[in-house]
Amino acid sequence: MNGLLALGVLLALVAAATAAGLVWRATTGRARTTRAGQVVHAAEVGAEALGDRATLLQFSTEFCAPCRSTARVLGAAADDVDGVRHVDVDLTHRPDLASRFGVLQTPTTLVLDAAGAVRARIGGAARPDDVRATLDRILGSDHVSA
Repeated sequence: MNGLLALGVLLALVAAATAAGLVWRATTGRARTTRAGQVVHAAEVGAEALGDRATLLQFSTEFCAPCRSTARVLGAAADDVDGVRHVDVDLTHRPDLASRFGVLQTPTTLVLDAAGAVRARIGGAARPDDVRATLDRILGSDHVSA
């Protein structure tokens, strides 16, 4: 392989990796609406109860640095909105839940409605504005963000 061809291949690989990284960065931490159907019960995730209006169900592991910042974001959102609860489940102690809910990375957050139905999913560190917008959408027009 001559030097010019090798340089071209290298530049193409760098461009492809950069594009993939930009796409990943743009989508991580964003809420994706999910189809209705999967319902979560408090007992199956080891929680006392779910929120009266919505639940932010976070899946974490012990050594996950972004999980701590996500817990702060979700906890603040739950504190600001009446009837919303933040539940943090450590998958280190409950690996069965990772397969049950299709968790491939931590943190992963499921946004549940009042009935416990999964309405949105956030893969990666949650973004505060996205969490609040998702709650606004789920809670409807009777809810006003703080």
